[in-house]
Amino acid sequence: MRRQIASLRSATAVGALLACAVSTASAQSVVPPTYVESAEAVEAVGVFQTPSDVIVLDEIVILSAAEQLRQAPGVSVITEEDIEHAPPARDLAELIRQMPGVALTGNSSSGQRGNQRQIDLRGMGPENTMILIDGKPVMSRNAVRPGRSGERDTRGDSNWVPAELIERIEVLRGPAAARYGSGAAGGVVNIITKRPVETTASLSTYLQVPQHREEGGSRRVNAMVGGPITDRLSYRLTAGGSWTDPDDADINEEALAEETGAPVTNAPAGREGVVSYEVGGLLSYDVNDNHRLDLGLDYSRQGNRYAGDTLLSNTSDLVDALANQGAETNVMERTTLSLRHQGFYDFGSSDSYVQWEHTENERLGEGQAGSGEGMINTDTGFTTIKLDNVAAKSEFDVPLEILRPQTLTLGAEYRGEFMTDDRGNPNEDLTADAHLFAVYVEDNIHVADDLILTPGLRLDHHDSFGFNLSPSLNAAYQITDEITLKGGVARAFKAPTLYQLNPHYRYNSRGNGCPPGLGQCEVLGNPDLDAETSINKEIGIGYVGESGVQASLTYYHNDYKNRIQAGIDPVDPSLNSGLGSLNTFQWENSGPAVISGIEGSLTLPLPFVDGLVWSTNFTKPIKRENKETGQPISLIPDYTINSALRWQATEDLGLTFSATLYGDIEARTIDVRGEPIANPAPPRDAYALFGVSADYKVNENASVVAGVSNLFDERLFRTEGNNGASTYNEPGRAFYIALRAGF
Repeated sequence: MRRQIASLRSATAVGALLACAVSTASAQSVVPPTYVESAEAVEAVGVFQTPSDVIVLDEIVILSAAEQLRQAPGVSVITEEDIEHAPPARDLAELIRQMPGVALTGNSSSGQRGNQRQIDLRGMGPENTMILIDGKPVMSRNAVRPGRSGERDTRGDSNWVPAELIERIEVLRGPAAARYGSGAAGGVVNIITKRPVETTASLSTYLQVPQHREEGGSRRVNAMVGGPITDRLSYRLTAGGSWTDPDDADINEEALAEETGAPVTNAPAGREGVVSYEVGGLLSYDVNDNHRLDLGLDYSRQGNRYAGDTLLSNTSDLVDALANQGAETNVMERTTLSLRHQGFYDFGSSDSYVQWEHTENERLGEGQAGSGEGMINTDTGFTTIKLDNVAAKSEFDVPLEILRPQTLTLGAEYRGEFMTDDRGNPNEDLTADAHLFAVYVEDNIHVADDLILTPGLRLDHHDSFGFNLSPSLNAAYQITDEITLKGGVARAFKAPTLYQLNPHYRYNSRGNGCPPGLGQCEVLGNPDLDAETSINKEIGIGYVGESGVQASLTYYHNDYKNRIQAGIDPVDPSLNSGLGSLNTFQWENSGPAVISGIEGSLTLPLPFVDGLVWSTNFTKPIKRENKETGQPISLIPDYTINSALRWQATEDLGLTFSATLYGDIEARTIDVRGEPIANPAPPRDAYALFGVSADYKVNENASVVAGVSNLFDERLFRTEGNNGASTYNEPGRAFYIALRAGF
């Protein structure tokens, strides 16, 4: 898009427009070149505001912002090149999990839905990880009801965009994420898609073949065309599909039989398959050199291929039959329509959007028509939960010269949720809605040449629990030309879901989580819930050397309060539905929890071979437990180390050897009822995964990548479906190849 660069150069305040701490970044995919006053300021540029280039006025050099910020404390950037060198087999979460501070878990320590792990930032749980696509929120997973332990039968929201259509992925952790409001207490994952900068067409394919036939393979194909239609109007069209096979229905039986010493016929299920289709379009109109409008329309359909998973790993003839067929038992359809405006003025810039997101969650009934909790049944056929999310946001960045250079950010946001659930009793109201309004302000103040302070304040109003105030303070101090100290503190929050708030929503349990001897019980929504809150703190130091050496070390500590969970004490008998006075419970706010840990990273060019670079990062959780019970709040490894040796052998050929080491995963010792578990499950032992790949650029228009994942065939099996740590499968050795052609 054309920009009035000359006018931007003449505006003296523009030098501070985007030169702010990482913590002050705003989610936008395209901005004009960022003009900063010196090379020292480059490290402080906010990643969410970073264009592809940073222009330093006094040195006239162009630096890659993604490379500068890749290992900054609290921030990780996965570039288009990273994705091309190591494409994911199934889900973008496979790439994101390799960033510091990231794990894949469920939403509790129950281990239920073990193979449906989602992105968990700094141990705060998937529900506290906000997913954005081009800066706009993705909320489709909220159309899936939670189980007794808070788990959802959902793949999450990380795979609505094919990997081949992504320009970069930005991961923001810690206090800086608090400015994004409800659901960002752990952090933010912003998926940035490719734009139609010039006339282009591309076709990408991917094939993965497992060595073990009982494990599911994967294929996908994606196409994109785009470019200018006129001098001011451009377009992008995308289409694609992916096909992932389920694991065999009996994949875990042999492993469980070895563990128990007896034949097993009802082992927990392996990984389900997924069939996805996506189509989308974008029209971008340059109203003039300083204003742009983007109109986007996208549709995606994800249907599972059933592998036999039930909430408690129960089995039945029907479950076995559906699993052996690889039947489709749930479908998620997501449609979005959005309009975005970006403007550049004499006083600053603006970024505004409005988005409608419509999700239809169709699935076979569970826990109804006489079946046990979480058991699939076909008696009622497919039922549908419809969720409409309306999001609108407007943000202005205004450079100022008041005592010191500073950039004032002012914003307002609205989120509306509207749900209809047709699974329940027609006499009960299973429609619900919620409305959240927010205003926020931040000021990036260049207190001194080497110090930037960023105070911020966000005020939210939710129509159920009222006002929530989220103050924050972040700082970046340039100790030397190479060393930067950064820190921050912020109050973050998460609003209860529509299911948790709706008093007419009843989750029926046929024994799981019920007090002994009660048999069936139920959990009701609670309109009196408070928001979950967290005081997030971090301090980190980063080093960027002229030789390409980069290093960082960050300590984080979160004091987590009011985590929402199903209560263990019965409520007023008048609320029950005829199950008896002791059989009705509600969602409640639990006691305090603490989450803390250390993240670190190192990138080191090796001098003895040209083009050889070693990079590694680690995450070491210190505490992640409920203060009252001492129980873990999620199942994450005791440590994670991601390491890669990358050799750019020639201009066209690159080789990568990667390794990931996971520490022990401790299981809980108290069940969902608050009762000690008679025979607590042992921890899942530490393990390591290795991979090797080669990428070759055939010519300007074609490239190929081939590799082997899990090189040494370290397979893990799911042997526990509840109250354990061995609750997911880690597939064995697999071979893959990806081809890309551009025109």
